[in-house]
This record gives sequence, structure tokens and C-alpha cells, in this order.
Amino acid sequence: MANAYGFGIDVHLPYEQAVAAVTEALKAEGFGVLTTIDVQRTLREKLGAEMEPYTILGACNPPLAHRALSAEREVGLLLPCNVVVRAIETGCRVDIADPNAMMSIVGNSTLDSVAADARQRLQRVVEALAAREHAAS
Repeated sequence: MANAYGFGIDVHLPYEQAVAAVTEALKAEGFGVLTTIDVQRTLREKLGAEMEPYTILGACNPPLAHRALSAEREVGLLLPCNVVVRAIETGCRVDIADPNAMMSIVGNSTLDSVAADARQRLQRVVEALAAREHAAS
């Protein structure tokens, strides 16, 4: 992903395995998955539209969320951290919303350290997925 609001990795795993691997890597960094949105199913049911398997995981690290909400209650509008897993030709793409980008719109410097901590943890999720890819090849 080449944009200012996220980062990610391609993984050579079947879709269901990729979702499980991402969930496991998030857990290792202290994130639980609070929400799972099956975008493919929702669009099919609501609009009759077809697309590739696509899931949005709402990941939350309770200590980080508490720090952010203690600094600014309205920051809940930007929580939880969104992680997308979607099928591509070679396996799956995993994209993670960059907490630095999300928190930068708030304009509260107290949130900078929370965003940096969250970003480091989420980058380690990507690194864990990359290590898994490397070990499998």
C-alpha cells in the first residue's frame, strides 16, 4: 500500500488462514479483535454486489485505548485500529491503518506517544507475518 494512512504486506496464505494468522499476530502484540466485518457477505446481502473475500478487523489494545481515551474522550471516533484482510491473486493482502496518521487529525500532542506505541506494535504484526512467509518458503 503506497499511501499516507496505512501499511501492510502480501501473504501467500488461503484467506481463512490469513485471517487467523493476522488475529494471532495481533494477539501477540496485545490486541484483541472486537469486531469482524465480512464486507464481501454484507455487500452481497445488501446490494447483490460481488467482490473478493474482504474482512475488516477492529483491533483493540486495552491499555493503549485507555491512554488515548484518558487524553481525549472524542478519540473513540478513531478507535479501534482497523486491519483489512482481502484476497488477491497470490494469496491475501493485509493492510493496517497507521495510528500516527489517524491520531494526527486530532491535534492533541498527548496522543503522539500512544499512536507511536500502537504503530510499533502493529508494525511488529506485519513483521511477524513476513517472518511466517519467510519460514514457509
